[in-house]
Amino acid sequence: MRLSGESPREAGFAQPAEWAAHEACWLAWPSHEELWKEALGPVQGAFVRFARAIADPGPEGPRGERLEVLAPTAGRAAEARARLEGLGARVHEIPFGDIWMRDIAPVFVTSEAGEVAAASFVFNGWGNKYDLPGDREVSKRVAEASGLRAFRDELVLEGGSVEPDGEGTLLTTRQCLLNPNRNPGLSQAALERRLRDGLGAESVLWLGDGLINDHTDGHVDTVARFVAPGVAVCMEPSGGGDPNAVALKEILRDLASMRDAKGRRLEVFTVPSPGVVTDPDGELMAASYVNFYVANTTVTVPVYGTPNDAPALKRIESLFPGRRVHDVPARELLLGGGAFHCISQQQPKGGRG
Repeated sequence: MRLSGESPREAGFAQPAEWAAHEACWLAWPSHEELWKEALGPVQGAFVRFARAIADPGPEGPRGERLEVLAPTAGRAAEARARLEGLGARVHEIPFGDIWMRDIAPVFVTSEAGEVAAASFVFNGWGNKYDLPGDREVSKRVAEASGLRAFRDELVLEGGSVEPDGEGTLLTTRQCLLNPNRNPGLSQAALERRLRDGLGAESVLWLGDGLINDHTDGHVDTVARFVAPGVAVCMEPSGGGDPNAVALKEILRDLASMRDAKGRRLEVFTVPSPGVVTDPDGELMAASYVNFYVANTTVTVPVYGTPNDAPALKRIESLFPGRRVHDVPARELLLGGGAFHCISQQQPKGGRG
């Protein structure tokens, strides 16, 4: 790892779109029984299915992208290797608080020359709500393990709070990035400057609120995603009893009025929301179909056992021609606060083209 004294923008780097080619995907093996309790087994099972979709094994080996998997102890590392056998996973013994790699790992950026680098930001436990031992050090340690050039920024930022189109546009939400529990004192204009410096953005598009009971204070990757340059997808309310109906309607309205960094008015597609998904105590959870992960050959979509699973999958499949869509049950994973996009962080492929 070579630490850069410049910002990514100054050095000519920017965050690519998720559908650009990946070298690898960084994940963390679910390990903490004290956090997951009886859900740990089902969560590990969902993780293995997700990892298999990313690696996409074929007759001659994995066809997708390399798996880089963190494990907190030697015992858990051995467990991860055994469960992921045949997928070409590389397991790193690196401690972490929990598995939310989208937020605790670095954001990988690329230059026009084809160099890949790791951009690390400050992680403060989603506004100091969930401060777990090891999480704050993961970004630095993953950057070191990657062997890539590294950038470090003192901005508090989680990867799930920003969504890039790969052509200079970032989507985010005011509920998260303007929350005083992240970067108190920074105005919207100041945050936009920091995002331009840290992620090479040209234009930042602001949505309002995210989903009810979202532990992350409204991360954008649970409500709106880019699926191609100039094209976004969000959720529409599922009937009159959808608890997130107001926020979802506002998101759709706002997206339809936005222009990206290239001046294009966004083309917006919708999928139904899962509707009401509750935990064992009957509390509403922030379930989302757009928290999918776009791998090199596949797209993994979380499903929750609701009537809208099938129509949502069909619509998402139509947005990613050339990739196979996998549905993986995510209700137990959602008990921890997120789904498959939340537990993954892609490392783009280097080189030109």
